[in-house]
Amino acid sequence: MRRLLTALALSISAAFPVAAAPLDDAASAYVKLVLGVGEHEDGYVDAYYGPAEVREAVKAAKPGLPALAAEADRLATAVNAVDPAPLSAIERKRRAFLAAQIKAVEFRIGMIQGAKPTFQDEAESLFGVNPPLKPLSAYDPLLARIEAAVPGDGPLADRVDAFKMRYAIPKDRLEPVMRAAIAECRARTAAHFKLPAQESFVLEFVTNKSWSGYNWYQGKAHSLIQVNTDLPIFIDRAVDLGCHEGYPGHHTHNALLEDRLVKARGWVEFSVYPLFSPLSLIAEGEGNYGIDLAFPGEQRTAFEAKTLYPLAGLDPKTAAAYGTLREALSGLTGARLTITADLLNGKIDRETAIGLMQKYQLVSRARAEQSIRFSEGYRSYVLNYVTGQEMVKAKVERAGSDPAARWKAMETILSEPTLPADLLN
Repeated sequence: MRRLLTALALSISAAFPVAAAPLDDAASAYVKLVLGVGEHEDGYVDAYYGPAEVREAVKAAKPGLPALAAEADRLATAVNAVDPAPLSAIERKRRAFLAAQIKAVEFRIGMIQGAKPTFQDEAESLFGVNPPLKPLSAYDPLLARIEAAVPGDGPLADRVDAFKMRYAIPKDRLEPVMRAAIAECRARTAAHFKLPAQESFVLEFVTNKSWSGYNWYQGKAHSLIQVNTDLPIFIDRAVDLGCHEGYPGHHTHNALLEDRLVKARGWVEFSVYPLFSPLSLIAEGEGNYGIDLAFPGEQRTAFEAKTLYPLAGLDPKTAAAYGTLREALSGLTGARLTITADLLNGKIDRETAIGLMQKYQLVSRARAEQSIRFSEGYRSYVLNYVTGQEMVKAKVERAGSDPAARWKAMETILSEPTLPADLLN
């Protein structure tokens, strides 16, 4: 095994020429480490666009989990041994980023080997945060206000779902609505960011997924954006997905990292994206907050009414009512974390979790089941959408109320080695 790992390290060095930076050797080995773990867990490597021969070398070496754990420990020691004093500010951020990512890799290896951490331990070790969890009773006053806004008989979740079904996009109109939303998200982002030349995406509609949308970054500023049509897609999801998966969300984030760090600086660690890592808190957080950044205040409802409602065959005059409900429902997002934590920590069973998801997210049983399937598969990852958004929002809005300053703050988050801790100051 030692000979195989040595040969693999040599092949990586050949594919990624070593520069003068003291962290380059560790970065090259980190790429191999992540790809090696990906051989043991489907979906762990969310994106890789480095040299194909590096991935082929990993497959050929077939390092086992104990060897990968030892390598993660070695790399952690090597990165921590790098003296930060002579490094520039962005190089110090690179050093901290590598250390945090390697820590998450090592913890994930333990989970693949059978470790059963609590929600809180998992969140801290994989994503670098320990999110505050409110008791579900804290959301009851908001439920009462929504109850008054959506009068009628039967459970509130059923009434809200019936109301939202009036805003479902017909399947034969889904593609033009999605493309119009993505185009507007891109235009608003491009007005503030210089996007890489020839950046592009392909849009696909898929089924049988636990998620509603996904961006598969391909490298060379190109993405595959998939939208899940298992359940009806409401009109507001067009802007949600257009911003979150595209602009200024995942597609933009990955394209900027590739352009400014991999290509411009030769920082190869950004050519691979391990899903269960602090990078995901940044990615999901900025993807969600990017919606509000691109469409502040009433601009979102105005755009939807003017452009998306007619494309979907919906009445634009009703857009304001739907926008009001959407804003009210956004206050319930934190309940998802509490329910997921209780499920993963064994405090409630699956059926109870589904019922609580219906009650506190005000969704149909089918959507609640989809949400719980996601929590069962991705576990504490759900915190990245809620806590990540809150942290990115706080960081960006500390730049002031000027939109240009906020976009500049977001650009820094997206194009530099950013950790959850960097969002706190």
